[in-house]
This record gives sequence, C-alpha cells and structure tokens, in this order.
Amino acid sequence: MTSPDPFWIDRPTFVTGATGLVGAWTVRRLLARGAEVVCLVRDHVPQSEFHRQGLDQQVRIVRGDIADQALLERALGEYEIDTILHLAAQTLVPVANRNPVSTFQANIAGTWSLLEAARRSPCVHAIVLASSDKAYGEQPVQPYDESMPLQGRHPYDVSKSCADLIAQAYAATYDLPVAITRCGNFYGGGDLNWNRIVPGTIRSYLRHRRPVVRSTGQLVRDYFYVEDGAEAYLMLAKKLRENPELRGRAFNFSNHDPRTALDMVNLIKQVLGSDLEPEILGQDSGEIRYQALNSDLARRELGWMPLYDLQAGMKLTLDWYRQFFADNPNTEDDHDRPQ
Repeated sequence: MTSPDPFWIDRPTFVTGATGLVGAWTVRRLLARGAEVVCLVRDHVPQSEFHRQGLDQQVRIVRGDIADQALLERALGEYEIDTILHLAAQTLVPVANRNPVSTFQANIAGTWSLLEAARRSPCVHAIVLASSDKAYGEQPVQPYDESMPLQGRHPYDVSKSCADLIAQAYAATYDLPVAITRCGNFYGGGDLNWNRIVPGTIRSYLRHRRPVVRSTGQLVRDYFYVEDGAEAYLMLAKKLRENPELRGRAFNFSNHDPRTALDMVNLIKQVLGSDLEPEILGQDSGEIRYQALNSDLARRELGWMPLYDLQAGMKLTLDWYRQFFADNPNTEDDHDRPQ
C-alpha cells in the first residue's frame, strides 16, 4: 500500500472520524508512513475496519464527542498535535432529513469546536477538513468547480456548506492553517452501511437477490474510491505544511466519471455475472438530481491524480466484500435499501 515517508515519520497526527469508512483507510496509511496517530472516537463500532484490522491497537485513542471543545483542546495540547485530519461527520442524507439537529451538531458545531481548539493550540501547523460536493448545493452548471458558491438547501448539504465556510473564516480571520477537500460519494471495502448503493447492491447480488434501489436510480454522482480519498487527505496535509499560501483553499477531488445509481448497480451486476434486475422504488426525496466535480485545480496546483479508476476501485471493493462474507456468513440480513 505505502511505505514510511520522512514527512510523516513521528509526526503527531489527530484523526477525527477514524471509525468511519474513509477514516479507517486514512489511519492505515498514516501508520504505514510512520506517523504517531491519535484518534478521536465517540462510539465503539466493532465492525469498523478500524477495529477489525486492529488499528485501534496501534494508535492512541481519545474518547469523546467532536463538539466537546474542552476535550479537543486537552487532546491537541497533551499529544502536541502537529497535523489534524477532520473526517468526523454525520454523513447519511436520510438521517440528516429525519434528524437535522443532531446532524448540525456533529457537522457544524463539531467543526467550529475543533477549529477553535486548534486556534488555541500552538503546535498545530496543518488541518485538512473533509467537506463534500454536497456543500455546493444545486448549481446551474456542471461539473462544479471551486469558484462556485456554497449553497446547500437540505439539512445535510447545509451542514457541509456551513462547515466549509467556517473553515474558510478561520483561515481568513485567524490565519489558521486549514485547507478543504470536496469529494463525491465514497465507496470501497469496509462500508457496512447497507443503505448505500454500492455495499447494498453487492450484498444483494452475492446473496442471489434482487437489489433494491430506493431512488429512481437516476441521481447522478461522482463515485470516489476510498483509498483515493485517504491519499488526497494526506497529500493536501503535506502540501499545506510546505506551502502556507494554501490556507483557506478548497480543492475538488474526482475521477471525472459521474454515474447514475442505476449505472453503479449495472456495473456490479455485470462484474458479478448476475441476471437479476434491480427493484426500483422511485423514492427520491430532498436530494440533488445531478452532482459532478471538476478536479482540474487539484491536478494542476497539487499535482494530484487518482490512483484508481472506477473499474479498478470496484474490483478491489468486490474482492473485499467476497472475503468479508466468506469470513462472516451470518452477517445480519435485514432488508436492503440502497440509494
């Protein structure tokens, strides 16, 4: 995967959201490169790759909530944190629509709490905040680029717009060393939220059942492989540490290959050789119809390029799930409701 990197060796690095899909892959890469990793963990999620791969045994863990500013100040100070990767968030659109306040608390209050704690911590020299394509809201022009306004309208989108703008405010007002990533829909091994289109569809086909698509299947998104996301965070943190002019800047990361949800189902169906057609529920609610990102800025200014195209990322993802179900044949079998 990767090898020790002189930049990361012994660098005290604080990761929020370590038990999430991208968080676990990010921690794995940091450890492989020699960083001293400290993780903020709120809930114990034993099925997370963070625990299943024993990453929790290789890092220091601070237990608590992302909105607890006093806790964050203590952690950043005691562990003399140099670099922060802020990945913690409530990421599910249906949950945000049902429970907007808890989503705002995690995504907005959690962001200002962490940035304020970092402002008070003299050891912090680089912060990468994980925003999202949802921060743009719905735009009249596709694909989105970084010059476009942030105008989320629905609860999840608004929470990402706000967190993104708060990070920009801390950079502009306090010269806080924070930069922002905006990525599309992550997929990859380790995602056990069966309501998402990729894991839910894979599970259905591996169990010889018709996958269920909650939406019309026509919502268009960027699908971004999880290891590309982890690598983008590490690259941006390193570039930010080397170049203070990146403070307050936001960068899109994308393969430039947007797909509908039904495209993703059909890709998985084809690779797995199934003849089962999906069941389409047509229940789109509070979601943007078309979102795609232009990542030319990151390619030009950061020298970034994706490591995996959709086909390569999907092959690795399917291999992961085949092994997972072979190892866990009695995984809970509730009704699939992918997006």
